[in-house]
Amino acid sequence: MFDALIIGGGAAGLSCALVLGSANKLPVANNKKIGIITHQKTSDLQNALFNNVLGLNPETTGASILDDGIKQLETLYPHIEQIDKEKVNEIIRFDNKFSVKTNKNSYEAGIVVIAIGYSNLITIKGLEDFIEAHPRAVKEKNRIWLRNTDHLIENGLYVAGTLAGWRSQFAIASGSGAQVATDILTLWNRGINVKVHDKVEV
Repeated sequence: MFDALIIGGGAAGLSCALVLGSANKLPVANNKKIGIITHQKTSDLQNALFNNVLGLNPETTGASILDDGIKQLETLYPHIEQIDKEKVNEIIRFDNKFSVKTNKNSYEAGIVVIAIGYSNLITIKGLEDFIEAHPRAVKEKNRIWLRNTDHLIENGLYVAGTLAGWRSQFAIASGSGAQVATDILTLWNRGINVKVHDKVEV
């Protein structure tokens, strides 16, 4: 049983996991079980090249970010459980929690974050009622979003990144994942706002 389970190992999903992982030092999160299903095969980052992102060296590839992000999460926050080589097929709500069924296993979670791409080829059962045409994409591309308010689809169910209705920019997707993480931390903190910062010690 996960307190929070993130679906997707792209920019939004990894950013969400990194922020939640970094909150382990806070009482509100240090006893929470958090996981991420790191399916990356269809991530838009696979073929991306970045020259216009603050903090990244020019010519940084999306593929290297995906690889380095997994290693960063594993090295800094090993308490975040990474689930590899599984694809989510269905999400079912029951008793104020969720059952997440993959091609190999089934998991329970109190909170689920959907952070996969915005292709109209989405095949996760249980999300059909929330699918609409993407508000910030060219219509000819048939992109979709999951209808939400400030990333929240319904109680306990969040969406991050392009699938939340944002444009396909790396910095935007990363920020969206971080926003969802701080929203979850705030929820766990009984509505009192939470931010997580590391500081240089002097």
